[in-house]
Amino acid sequence: MSLSHWAIVALVAVVLFGRGKISGAMGDLAEGIKSFKRGMREGAETGDERV
Repeated sequence: MSLSHWAIVALVAVVLFGRGKISGAMGDLAEGIKSFKRGMREGAETGDERV
């Protein structure tokens, strides 16, 4: 997809969801990624090999 396609998709997302909901969702996504990385790091430090 070209840059213009991405711009249109972003514009439609902002119109549909509003800036507040999008920024909130991005914040939640970032928090989830941080939590996942923290859990992976803690599992590696303890040597927990359970799958």
